[in-house]
Amino acid sequence: MESLHFDVAVVGAGICGIAAAKFYLDIHPNCKLIILEKDASVGGVWNQSRVFDTFYTQSPFGTWEYSDMPMPQPPGEDMYNGVFKAKYTSQYLEDYIDLHKYMGKTIRQRINFNFEVQRITKCNGQWIVSGRDSSGQFALQSSKLIIASGLTSVPNMPDLPGYERFQNPILHQKDFGQSAILSTSDTESITVLGGAKSAADLVYDCVQAGKRVTWIVRKTGTGPGFFVSAESSVSPRTIYALSTARIIATLSPSLFNADSWWNRFLQRTRMGRKQLTKFWNATDKAVAEAPNFNDRGPEARKNGFQNLKPHTPVMWQNQGAGLINRPNFWDTIAQHVRIYHEDIQELHKGAIRLKNGEDIHCDAILCGTGWIPSLGFFDQGLLAELGIPQPIENYPLDQAEIWEALEKDADQEVLDRFPILANPPEHYHTPVTETPYRLYKGIAPLRDDSIAFVGHVLVANYFRIAECQAIWATAYLDGKIKLPPLEQRRKDVALFVAWCRRRYLSNGDRGHWMSAEQTGYTDTLFHELGLSSHRRVWLWDAFVLSSKKDLHRVRTEYFDRFGREIDLRSSAEGHGAAGGHHQIRKSSRELLETGPLSKHHQAASFVRSIHTTSSRSGQTMLSTARTRASPACSPKSAQPTPPAHTSNSQTLSSDTLPSNGLIYPASHARKLASSASLAPLPPNPNRQLHPSDPSTHIHHTTPIPLPQPQPRPQPTNTVYIIRALEGWREPPTNEPKIKVDILSVFLDVEHANEYTRRWLRMQYGWNGEGEVVNGDGDGGIQVDVLTGKVDGTALVDVERHFVC
Repeated sequence: MESLHFDVAVVGAGICGIAAAKFYLDIHPNCKLIILEKDASVGGVWNQSRVFDTFYTQSPFGTWEYSDMPMPQPPGEDMYNGVFKAKYTSQYLEDYIDLHKYMGKTIRQRINFNFEVQRITKCNGQWIVSGRDSSGQFALQSSKLIIASGLTSVPNMPDLPGYERFQNPILHQKDFGQSAILSTSDTESITVLGGAKSAADLVYDCVQAGKRVTWIVRKTGTGPGFFVSAESSVSPRTIYALSTARIIATLSPSLFNADSWWNRFLQRTRMGRKQLTKFWNATDKAVAEAPNFNDRGPEARKNGFQNLKPHTPVMWQNQGAGLINRPNFWDTIAQHVRIYHEDIQELHKGAIRLKNGEDIHCDAILCGTGWIPSLGFFDQGLLAELGIPQPIENYPLDQAEIWEALEKDADQEVLDRFPILANPPEHYHTPVTETPYRLYKGIAPLRDDSIAFVGHVLVANYFRIAECQAIWATAYLDGKIKLPPLEQRRKDVALFVAWCRRRYLSNGDRGHWMSAEQTGYTDTLFHELGLSSHRRVWLWDAFVLSSKKDLHRVRTEYFDRFGREIDLRSSAEGHGAAGGHHQIRKSSRELLETGPLSKHHQAASFVRSIHTTSSRSGQTMLSTARTRASPACSPKSAQPTPPAHTSNSQTLSSDTLPSNGLIYPASHARKLASSASLAPLPPNPNRQLHPSDPSTHIHHTTPIPLPQPQPRPQPTNTVYIIRALEGWREPPTNEPKIKVDILSVFLDVEHANEYTRRWLRMQYGWNGEGEVVNGDGDGGIQVDVLTGKVDGTALVDVERHFVC
C-alpha cells in the first residue's frame, strides 16, 4: 500500500470542495493539496454523469456561479424563464478547474478522480485517508482535512420489501441520467417514488417520453413538497434577488437575524407576529394559485391530483421544496399521472402492492427519494468526537446527557426569542434515528482544529455559501479565528440545533437545515472573521441585495487582514548546495508599500524579482517576491534589488506565474488608476449613453490613454499584465469614469492573448471581433459593452513590462 503525505486533503470535488480548495490555494499557493473525488468528473450532483438533457437548475442565470468567474450565457433554447439546463453548470465547473492555476498546476491536476474514500482515521496528529482508485488500494496522510463530500452523494433508497421478486429495474435519480429507461420499448409504465423536486422532475420527463406514469408519495412521510412555478408573474431572478435582502430575511424567525428593535418588534410583539402571519398566509396563497389543487376538473380528481397538496404551510418547510422549471407542468401532471398518497406494503413480480390493498403494475421504479450525508468512511469512534450524525444507539451515554441538558435550555431560549415557533401546525414528524450535526457554525468540530466540513448545511444557493464557508474554513484551519471558549461554543451549537428543530420541524432534526438563512448565515461567518466590507451603512444595509461583488470585497479585505503566502525559494549556488524553501506572508497593503513608488504616476502592475536556486539534483527553482512599482519610474528605481545568489540569465516558462484570475485586489487597482493621469473621454455624437440624457455619449476608437512606461534597459525577461478597463460618462453630469481591474500576469504573449479572449467571451459574450495584442508591444482587445444601465466601452489591455 503506497503512502503519500499532503498538507491538505479535500474529500469531494463538488461545488463546495472546489471552492474550498481554490481559496486555500489563494492563501497557500505552495502547499501540497490533493482533492479526492469518487466520480470521473467534478460537480457532485451536477457532474456530467448525472445530468441529463431535461435537467434544469433551480437558480436563475447569473446567480449560479462563483464570484470570480462568470458563466457564459446558455442559448435561448436551453433557458426557461431565467433558469437553464444543468449541463452548462457541469461544463462551467470543468472549465473552472482548468482555468485556475497555482505554481504551474491547475486545480484539475490536483484531483484524484475515481477515488473512493473507504476509511478515515487519525494517528499521531495526522489524518490517514485510505481508499481505492483504478490503480488499486492506497493510503495518504494529511495534516489538515476538508470534508466536502456533501449531502447529495449517497442515494437514500427506500425500504422495499420483496424487491428481489420485482424483477424489473429499480433506479435512483442518481443513475437516471445515464440510463436508457425512457428510450427502451420494453418500459411502458413507470412508477416514481418520492414527494420532492427530484421526483417531480422524473415524473414530468417520463410523461414527456410517452410512458404511463404513477406517482407514489408515502403516507408515513412529510408529504408532497411545495413548488414555486417559474411561470409566475414574478421572475425567478427577482424572487432570488429579493430573498438576499436583509429586510426580507427578518420575515423569517431566524437565529441569524440581528437582535435589533425591528426584529424584536416582528418576533416578540403581538402586532409584529400578526404582520408575519399575514405575510406567510399570502405566500401560501400565492404558491397554491398555480397548481389549483381543488379545482382542476373531474379528470384531475380521478387521478388523485389533490394528493399533491402540501400538508404544512410554506414557512415551516416540513417537506421538500423546489422551482418548477418545465412548461405546462401542472396541466401535464393533472391530466396524465395517477397519484397515490399511500405506503408500500411489498413488491412482487412486476407490481407494487400498497397498504390499502391496491396493486400497481409497472415495468420500472424510479426513486426520487433524496440523499443521505456521505460520512460513512469515518471510524465509529470519531463520529461523536467530530460532532457528525451517527445512530442514536451508538452515541456515548455521557455525551448524550450533556447535550440533552444544553439543548433543553437552548430550546427555552429559542421560544423566548421566537414565540411563533411554540405553536407549529399539525404535521407528520419523521422518527429520529440519528444524532444531529453538532458543528460550530456548521463547519468546525468542537475539539479538533485540523478538520473542517463544508457543504454540510442545506441552503438555497450553494455557490455563494461554498465561497463563504471556504473563506471561514481556511481562516479556521490557519488558526486565524479567535474562537469563543469551548463551553460557549457548545451552547452556540445547542442553540442552533434547538432552533433548527423548532424552525424546520422534521427537516430540522438533522441540525443542518437553513434554506431561508443564506444572507444571515454568511453575515455571521464574516462577522466572526472581523470582515465587514460586504455590509452597507445604516438603512441601506437592510435593503441592498447581496451580489457577487460582495465576495470580491471580502476577499480583498481578507488578504489585507490575514495576508497570503508568497513563494520564496532560495539556496546557495553551486553543486551540492542545500536548497532552502521559506514562506513569507504579507498582506496586500504591505505589498502596496513594497518597492519604489512614483506619486505622480501610480499604475497597477507587478514587478517580480526573479532569481534561481539549485537543489542537489540540479533542478532549477524559482523564487518570486511580489512588489509593485510604477512603470513611470526611472530605470534604476524600477529594478528590484536582487537577493543574494541571484542569476539573471534564467529562462522562464509560462507555468511560473499563476493564471488564477484576480491575483491583485481590484479595489487597490481602482485606487491606483484614479490617481493616474487619465485623458478625458471623447464624446461621440452617434452613441447614446443614457435614455434620459441624449447629450451624454461615449465611444473609443483607440484604447483609453494610460501612463506609458519610460524606456528601460535591455530586458532579461518580459511579463504581460492583463488589465480590464471600462470607461463611461456618468449621467447627469457627463463626468468621465473609468474602472480598472488587474486580471492576471503571464510570461508570454500567446498565453496572455488566450486568457484575454476567454475572459471576454465569458464576461461580455465577445464574438471575436476587435484588435488583439501582438508580440511587438502593448495592445489589447476593445469591445462595446453594456455596463449596468450605461452603454460604454470596455478594453482588455495587455501591458508589457520588463524584469531585469
